[in-house]
Amino acid sequence: MSMRITTLMTSRTTVRDLQNDLSAVTDTMRRASSGRSINEPSDNPYGTSLALQLSGELDGLGQYQSNVSDGTSWLNASGAALSSVNDIIQRARELVVGAGNDAGGQAGRAAAASEIDQLVDSLKQEANTQYAGRYVFSGTATDTEPYPDGSDTFQGNTDSISREIGPGVTMPVTTDISSLLGNGQGAADNGLIDTLRDISDDLKGGTTTNADNLRGTDLTRLDANLDSLNQIVADVGARTNRLSTASTRLTSLQENTTSMLSDTQDADYAQTLTDYSTQNSAYTAALQMGSRIIQNSLLDFLN
Repeated sequence: MSMRITTLMTSRTTVRDLQNDLSAVTDTMRRASSGRSINEPSDNPYGTSLALQLSGELDGLGQYQSNVSDGTSWLNASGAALSSVNDIIQRARELVVGAGNDAGGQAGRAAAASEIDQLVDSLKQEANTQYAGRYVFSGTATDTEPYPDGSDTFQGNTDSISREIGPGVTMPVTTDISSLLGNGQGAADNGLIDTLRDISDDLKGGTTTNADNLRGTDLTRLDANLDSLNQIVADVGARTNRLSTASTRLTSLQENTTSMLSDTQDADYAQTLTDYSTQNSAYTAALQMGSRIIQNSLLDFLN
C-alpha cells in the first residue's frame, strides 16, 4: 500500500530542510565571528574537554613563569648587592696592604681607618638591599632590616624562601649573608663586619702589634671573607642560570601548548568563509525553491 504524499507533508519537510540549512549557516557565521570552531560544548565534546585541559595547563605554566621571573629579579638584586660587597672588600684590602707597608705613616693609617668605617656602613647598606619592598637578605623576615643602623648583629633569619618553578620543583631565592658579614659575635664568627672593625682598630692603634696584625691576621681574615663571598656569588649565579634555563623551557612549553589549543578550538578562517559561501548559496537556492513548493493554496489545489 503506497503512502499518499500530502501538501502539508511536503511543506513541513521543506520548512525542516530550510531550518537545517539556516542552522548550518548560523553556526558557520558564529565560527567566523568568534574565530573558534568550538563555541558550545555540544559542538565538539572531546575538543571541549581537551581545550579545558590545555587552558588549565597554560594557566599553570603562566604561574610557573611568573615565579621564575620573580625569583630571577630577587637573585639579580642579591647579585648586584654582592658585587658591591666585593668592591668593598677589594678596597679594604688595598687600604690594609698600603697601611701594612707603612705608606703615609700614622696619619695615613688614621685616614684609612676613617674610610674603613665608611666601608662598614656601605657594607650594611648593601646587606639591607630590597626588592619589591622586601629585604632580600633577611630570610623569611622580609620586613626586617638585616643590619639596622647602630647594630652589627644580624636581625633576620636564615630560613629559606622558595619559588615553585615546575610541578614539584622549587628553587630557593634567598641568600644567607650573615654567614659572610657575621652575627655580631666578634671574632667568634669571623664575619666581614668584625674583620673590618678590627682592621679599623689596628689602623688607629699605631702599635707594633697593630702593624703586625695589618700585615698578617687582618689580611688573612679579609682574604678568607673574600673566599666566602666568592662561594656565595657562585651559588647565586648557579641558581640564576638554572632559572634562566627554566624560563626557556617554560616558554617553549607555553608555545607548544598554545599551538595545540589553537589547533583544538580555533576555526580555520579560510575554510570557514568557504563553508559560509557554499552554505549561504545553498540556503538561498533552497528558499527560492521552497517558496514555490509551499505557495500552493487551497484554491490552487482545487483548480
